Amino acid sequence: MRRSIATVSLSGTLPEKLEAIAAARFDGVEIFEPDLTGHHGRPREIRDMAADLGLTIDLFQPFRNAEGVEPARFARGLDRLERKFDLMGELGTTLMLVCSNVEPDAIDDDGLAAEQLRAMAERAGRRGIRLGYEALAWGTNVSTYDHAWRIVERADHPHLGLILDSFHTLALPHDWSGIGDLPGDRIFFVQLADAPRLDMATLMLSRHHRCLPGQGEFDVGGFTEAVLRAGYTGTLSLEIFSDAMRSAPARQTAKDAMRSLLHVEERVRRVEAARREPAAAAPPRRVELFDPPTPARLDGIAFVEFAVSHASQAKLADELTRLGFRRLGRHRSKDVTLYGQGDIRFVLNAEPHSTAHSYYLLHGTSVCAVAYEVDDPLRALGRAEAFGCPRFEGRVGPNELSLPGIRSIGGELVYFTRRRADGSIDFETDFILEDSGEAPGDLRRIDHIAQVLPEGALDAAVLFHRTVLDLEPEPVFVLPDPFGLVRSRAISDRRRRVRFPLNIASGRNTTTAKSVSTYLGAGVHHIALETADLFAAAEALRATGTAILPIPTNYYDDLATRFDLDDDLLAAMTRLNILYDRNGDGEFFQLYTQPFEGRFFFELVERRGGYDQYGAANASIRMAAFSQLGANDTLVG
Repeated sequence: MRRSIATVSLSGTLPEKLEAIAAARFDGVEIFEPDLTGHHGRPREIRDMAADLGLTIDLFQPFRNAEGVEPARFARGLDRLERKFDLMGELGTTLMLVCSNVEPDAIDDDGLAAEQLRAMAERAGRRGIRLGYEALAWGTNVSTYDHAWRIVERADHPHLGLILDSFHTLALPHDWSGIGDLPGDRIFFVQLADAPRLDMATLMLSRHHRCLPGQGEFDVGGFTEAVLRAGYTGTLSLEIFSDAMRSAPARQTAKDAMRSLLHVEERVRRVEAARREPAAAAPPRRVELFDPPTPARLDGIAFVEFAVSHASQAKLADELTRLGFRRLGRHRSKDVTLYGQGDIRFVLNAEPHSTAHSYYLLHGTSVCAVAYEVDDPLRALGRAEAFGCPRFEGRVGPNELSLPGIRSIGGELVYFTRRRADGSIDFETDFILEDSGEAPGDLRRIDHIAQVLPEGALDAAVLFHRTVLDLEPEPVFVLPDPFGLVRSRAISDRRRRVRFPLNIASGRNTTTAKSVSTYLGAGVHHIALETADLFAAAEALRATGTAILPIPTNYYDDLATRFDLDDDLLAAMTRLNILYDRNGDGEFFQLYTQPFEGRFFFELVERRGGYDQYGAANASIRMAAFSQLGANDTLVG
């Protein structure tokens, strides 16, 4: 499958965009006219530059408001068209995008539109150029793909075809099931974009909120499968109008974009498989699609690794001991200790010449790596590499395990390990265990790990987790911080064994934004630990002197008005600073520790009756309580 991207999708000058696109191993590029007109060199120089980089120029766009106009205006448009054909000759491209007319005075006459498009195609044919007609979702008279196709079919010219765009098709409440029945040879080009479902005008959504496929909520995979089922064999190209992407580094955007296209191709394979009867043969698709290793089964978080100094290692060990953890062992050759309780494992890495030490110098005491328990670590590694993630190989001592690992987009390390038949986990073989390794206690497993991301990084993080780990995004929540808003979107596997709420601030004064500016990037800001009895666990924490986040009494007064709670239960929650949420028959109990060195904290949770959320209703109370604590100027909400 040929892969392309429009220059409008990236930041920078036109040469910088082309270099980033080539570095991400795209085959071709769409030249967006404003990028060309803003460039000081001649079009032929861009043609030569693209060729030197191994890129073809697959499309020049856009030619606007050309059809459905008065004869005099159409004649002037033909003169303009000829000049654009001259320019295309210098660029060395033979396909132009003509979008449907959006002027308020556009004439609503399909016959006239077809006649004028045919006249344009006749001139294009003399130059060896083809025209692709695209329906803009806000077109004055033509806004849907099938309407555009009826006009193209009526014009009946070999140099006029259809351009399909997933955004314009999927943004409207319009039936697009007929795409698979179109003649594939009349589809000249296909553009892909995703978007969130926002309550706003389609034009505003298009110009500012498009995102890469896999980052939004549109069925881009289903759309692409229908296009290929129609027999299309051309280029799949990304056209993303996004405020965030226009300000992001071009090379990282291009890498994310390639990962996104690969994700779409894999989704097409899944849609094809779902459409196919169990005993049926594969569909007669004419192009080859990306086929990575299937996702490994995620069975949970194997361990979380903290980058620490010698001093903070002792302090964090004391904090964990108060939470009921105990030291299970020490690494065979490094200054690394292992703590556990239930199925939870924390690794404290104070090794001076290590990646963790470098991470500590940048971020202070913080989470530097997460390891996933999977059924096949090498398959998980192979999938990650197929999606462009660099493999990480750390220093390994004699008779120690080389743990499969990668670097995530934020620089943190991701490891893959598995549980053996005897119940032990591979990575523990690198530790001299102090006894059987069993870790009894009130806490059972890691429920979720919440992260804070730099502004503009949420979509890239969602795409990374979807492609590499096969996690699926959940709905977006906007959480009120005392000094702004925090946008939160969780991503999780289907069995809810791995959950990551991802958070990003929309204001500079929120505690989230302060954390990012201070610590230079993304990071874990709290880890939620599951228990079967939060009240017993809370009593144990009181006995050990663990500092718990104090919750205002006003919260519990309000809780009594919202839920029919037993007086004794409410009194116990008040005394123990436990928060509460309910969804249907499901109940959720949660409490928070005070922050460790102002950087991160722990949450203890108990889920009852199938509750499957994160207590978002309590987020504002928690963030206000942290703000009033006075010791967390760098702590996120």
